[in-house]
Amino acid sequence: MTEQATAPMTDAAKQHIFAMLDRDGDGAITHSEYLTRVDRAAAALGRGTDDPVVATARAAHEEVFADMDADHDGRVTFEEYRTWAGHDAFERSCRTALGSLFDVADHDADGRLTREEFTRLRTASGNTEADADQAFDALDTDGDGLIDRDDYLTGIHDYVTTGSSPMAAAYRTLPTP
Repeated sequence: MTEQATAPMTDAAKQHIFAMLDRDGDGAITHSEYLTRVDRAAAALGRGTDDPVVATARAAHEEVFADMDADHDGRVTFEEYRTWAGHDAFERSCRTALGSLFDVADHDADGRLTREEFTRLRTASGNTEADADQAFDALDTDGDGLIDRDDYLTGIHDYVTTGSSPMAAAYRTLPTP
């Protein structure tokens, strides 16, 4: 395991991600708020709720929410999120859930996203289009106009574990709910 993989997630990174997930800004991520991220991504990418890829994403997000909600009250406070978030949680449940969102965006199932697919996925997740474009440019290291699934997940992992990665631009500014 690399030193980067074991570094603690910064509070700044936790606050940015928590704010993105707490869509109504009331200080807690509800079950509904968390699961609607799958619905927003599906709608933004032209997939119906009956699509098997969407169903897989919903199931993966159900698992993440159950993992985050330490007291099982249907709401995740920032303190619960702060305690939960990091490398172990990413590997235990987030990698699968975030990979499933990638799959929702990857219409041809080739393991790569175009700029348009990436931008639609990231804006559905609460990022600005400009920040999604900047993150795409940083992740597209070979300049082929595509983002590989593993590079995408590594970029998010690095951000949530260290606060620094090519994906940092996608979390820099968040629109208000």
